[in-house]
Amino acid sequence: MSDPQAPTDFQDATIVVLGASGGIGSALCKRLHQRGAKLVLAARDQDRLNELAEEVGGESVPTDATDPDAVEALCERAAEIGGGRIDGLVNGVGSVFLKPAHLTEPEDWRSVISVNLDTAFHAVRSGAKRMMKSGGGSIVLMSSVAARLGLINHEAIAAAKGGVQGLMLASAASYAPKGVRVNCVAPGLTRTNATEMIFKNETSLNASVAMHPIRRPGEPDDVAAAIEWLLDPGQSWVTGQIIGVDGGLGTVKARGGS
Repeated sequence: MSDPQAPTDFQDATIVVLGASGGIGSALCKRLHQRGAKLVLAARDQDRLNELAEEVGGESVPTDATDPDAVEALCERAAEIGGGRIDGLVNGVGSVFLKPAHLTEPEDWRSVISVNLDTAFHAVRSGAKRMMKSGGGSIVLMSSVAARLGLINHEAIAAAKGGVQGLMLASAASYAPKGVRVNCVAPGLTRTNATEMIFKNETSLNASVAMHPIRRPGEPDDVAAAIEWLLDPGQSWVTGQIIGVDGGLGTVKARGGS
């Protein structure tokens, strides 16, 4: 059952953004700020985090999202800021790792799983715990088109993001009776710091763009807009969904040629 005191829009809603200083995270924070949200911004880079907090009027909490205790402390602080409520939580923490399995060292595998899947679990664990007590909320996780489309050299990242999708589905089932919605977005190639190496290589960039039916790479705001939609209390009947923000890559066959 929904809490009648819950915000009907983002005005005064308390939203936690993990990975806030990244390209997608920053774009999302700016969109939410324009709609009146109270933002709690988390990332490891304190300087960049503080700059963003000044721009959007949020509170910065330097956080290593791979540490469950740090995420727990972050959500506790966010609940204090929100008067006992966390209305939305986004895990925008992630990485890009492109190597086939036989060239992936065990430490690289562990890092990919830690940054992409462990952080998502910590976010759900700490966020849902508080949302259940206050009548509900929205959790949005970050998957990838690679989780449902076989792409060369994506073994580790595809496994991690596939795990995120499984986590999301089970969590959506577990917490729906408590009013907590859990969804994820699955981007295609998006222009961020993590994908900088692809954008600097013209051959790689052109090959990737050609795979997308909409012949352009994604921009951070493309993905941020989908996350914003999933966070919106107006989408109170949307849970357990994987929203592809991928230029059609995951579902539509691209035509040959330019």
